Amino acid sequence: MQGESSPQRDVLDVESLAGHLLPAGSVFRFLAEHRHRLFPDALFADLFPSGRGRPSIPGEVIASVIVLQALNGLSDREAVEALTFDLRWKAACGYPVDKKAFDASSLMVWRARLAASERPQRIFEVVRDVIDATGAVKGRTRRALDSTILDDAVARQDTVTQLIAQVRRVGREVPGAQQVIEQRCTRLAALTGQGYDSTGKPRIAWDDRQARDELVTALVNDALALLAGLDAEAITAAGGKPAEAVALLALVAGQDVEPAEGSVGTDGRWRIARRVAPDRVISTVDPDARHAHKTVERRQDGFKAHVVIEPDTGLATMVELTKAAGPDNSDATVGARLVVADPTIDSPVEVLGDSAYATGDMLAVLEAKRWVPLVKPWPIRPAVEDGFTIDDFTHDPAAGTLTCPAGVTKTITKTRKAVFGIACRACPFRQRCTTAAKGRTIQLHPHDLLQRAHRQRAAGEGFQATYRRYRPMVERTIAWLARGNRKVPYRGVTKNDNWLHQRVAAINLRRLLNLGLSFGNTGWAIA
Repeated sequence: MQGESSPQRDVLDVESLAGHLLPAGSVFRFLAEHRHRLFPDALFADLFPSGRGRPSIPGEVIASVIVLQALNGLSDREAVEALTFDLRWKAACGYPVDKKAFDASSLMVWRARLAASERPQRIFEVVRDVIDATGAVKGRTRRALDSTILDDAVARQDTVTQLIAQVRRVGREVPGAQQVIEQRCTRLAALTGQGYDSTGKPRIAWDDRQARDELVTALVNDALALLAGLDAEAITAAGGKPAEAVALLALVAGQDVEPAEGSVGTDGRWRIARRVAPDRVISTVDPDARHAHKTVERRQDGFKAHVVIEPDTGLATMVELTKAAGPDNSDATVGARLVVADPTIDSPVEVLGDSAYATGDMLAVLEAKRWVPLVKPWPIRPAVEDGFTIDDFTHDPAAGTLTCPAGVTKTITKTRKAVFGIACRACPFRQRCTTAAKGRTIQLHPHDLLQRAHRQRAAGEGFQATYRRYRPMVERTIAWLARGNRKVPYRGVTKNDNWLHQRVAAINLRRLLNLGLSFGNTGWAIA
């Protein structure tokens, strides 16, 4: 049943004894004074629908611990130790001096209940409601978008390690699979003398390409034999962990390999493919982790945290964690979804972002809202060095034509192509336009006109001045987010997304306090 805090203070209540020692404007002092307002019992009533049984930990206590834990980047065990021995934590959570904290597993139980509820990010939403109540972002006409890569909590696995680990996992989680492994998965043991019961990496001559290919062949064929020996359709239909294990085995058995010399089948020969599979799984321990390339030089493995912030205050109004790669997880796709859903926007805004947000689809979303995109345009590259770019061609949407710098006009096809072809043969500008033997063909983007207009707008002095002034402010919030918390604490998108919301809620609360957050007769306000 739902736990409730007693309105009567203990004789050894830390806030009563030493509350005056808590720094003014600190999160500790704020929670000590206002946690019951911020996190009332009704906020968590749906998590404990039964009125019977032993009372749970009061919601205001557990929420305060979660906020402090997220703010300081502590594990569950470290958080409950701080609640037991740190007087600041005791004051913030309403604990007397001599009271021991609850068991660390209680935090896991509460997170699971929150994740399964209809409002898993309610702590973040409560702090955002405080932002709205103070008017800190009301009427502010700018939002800045950005993302950062957060390292995953597991080690990257190569193809060999993934195959061995996943065969072993199928043996654990799928009924009857272990017998199939013992009967059919014999190639690895025959090659190396090591079975799937061993967790070590096979001992082979890793510098020998033929030895590596033989090992890959043995592993892939063992995996295929295991999949063939199981009733995959029935396992998939049943769902749950067995279905996930079988699906992941099928994925890792094919994402990095290709048949050698045209060989296929359960007895074929395989080799590591000379390509990178789209949306590649990099670890069977955390299948949601991905390779990320924030820049050409900087490569990381993990997840991507997307934020929408109000640049003047640094407050984050929307946040989401996604896989670090994949077409549905691009900065522009997620950024457009978040900024449109931002409940704190009450009037048309200017949306700031780097060139990752300058896609045609993003511009179309902002155009539909009548919002101004202050995003750095994509660079346009000419087909010939120092030659003509797409902006040198005149696009007439009414006539459906494209005119080149030489004055030749061509009709745009249904596939949005303009084929100049033979007209390029005697063109005096050919060397500045194309090197194609058949002449220039231009593929127009579906939002070509929006992109053209945006590039012209971005060249203006007003755009540049506003962009340089307000766009860098998002880096401040990103720095607060990543400081001491560059690595996510959990596995999977869902758990880490919930953690990210809690982390940003704590950072927002601290930022509000720095701005002068107080509670008076009229409610929450910024002094």
